Amino acid sequence: MNQKKKVVLAFSGGLDTSFCVKYLSEDQGYDVYTAIANTGGFSQEELKNIEARAMALGAIEHATLDIEQEYYEKSIRYMVYGNILRNGTYPISVSSERIFQAIAIIEYAKSIGADAVAHGSTGAGNDQVRFDLTFQILAPEIEIITPTRDMTLTREYEINYLKEHGFEADFRKMEYSINKGLWGTSIGGKETLKSELTLPEEAYPSQVVKEGEESLKLGFTEGRLTAINGVEYSDPVAAIRKVEEIGSAYGIGRDMHIGDTIIGIKGRVGFEAAAPILIIAAHKMLEKHTLTKWQLYWKEQVATWYGMFLHEAQYLEPVMRDIEAMLDSSQRNVTGTVELTLRPLCYTLVGVDSSFDLMKTDFGEYGEVNKAWTADDVKGFTKILGNQIKIYHNVQKRNK
Repeated sequence: MNQKKKVVLAFSGGLDTSFCVKYLSEDQGYDVYTAIANTGGFSQEELKNIEARAMALGAIEHATLDIEQEYYEKSIRYMVYGNILRNGTYPISVSSERIFQAIAIIEYAKSIGADAVAHGSTGAGNDQVRFDLTFQILAPEIEIITPTRDMTLTREYEINYLKEHGFEADFRKMEYSINKGLWGTSIGGKETLKSELTLPEEAYPSQVVKEGEESLKLGFTEGRLTAINGVEYSDPVAAIRKVEEIGSAYGIGRDMHIGDTIIGIKGRVGFEAAAPILIIAAHKMLEKHTLTKWQLYWKEQVATWYGMFLHEAQYLEPVMRDIEAMLDSSQRNVTGTVELTLRPLCYTLVGVDSSFDLMKTDFGEYGEVNKAWTADDVKGFTKILGNQIKIYHNVQKRNK
């Protein structure tokens, strides 16, 4: 007898990937191995339910790949170092996760000798490119199968197919699609499909449950978040979760992202990301005190490219490692504590305490006292500083 081919399916437990298990096993004759790469968006109970669903659908084996720490070390920390918010708004939540999920899935496929790898992405979004490109680069010898995209399937077709093949589950279409992860939660719905609308209060998974105001102190060591309100954290993932717990109670981190997709159309999505927004805001303020003007300037330039490349599935481009090396180097003095005040739906940056604070100097106090130069020094400096502009305007007068 001919041995069946193995396919590894990136499995989330939703309708599309549930259809794929049945279709690939019963219609296409594959031995289907399902795998989910957890970057922090699933509880242990949810992961157990996803595994149970995969096995009930007919998977030969299911793997849960825990990559939270890897995701932090190889992605989140650089997004903090770079203060990366796409279009000044979005902390690149789900899009950065997909790259690391794809890497974990394809490595698992190689480890079991799979002939093919599959995913349930449609043809209308960014994720199809992120999965395909990562799979192609890391395992060009493994075939990529995408039934949902290739067959242009409707929800009704998939639900009926599963029923006809003996599997029934509650696949009611939710009014809002929620993608939760360690670095933020994206929310899609009817309002995100239109330019003139925004999400209503009830669309956000985290509701405002605190009133008044609260002080939050975030401690950083060489750019890494290592303390919250004086409590030390050795696990960066646990620290992020704690900031999210504190900030989400005030509904902080909500916004709407409008940007350019990889496939060339404009996209719009709502999100909530209390931890990323608060951590990046605090980190950026600490850097303003501890880095020089040109460190801040060039770091911002490369960080913009880093965020764009990460969003657009270019994580494996070698220049990303070069940018990471610069970002790593830039953090050597980014140590100190930042205080914020939290209120419902907003926050205020209060101040910074750092031994590397460049404001703490004997050279002078801005707008008050000069200690390291004289009045004549400034007069001479100003004359030389203006030379080029003076020459330009002198030439303009001469040629009138």
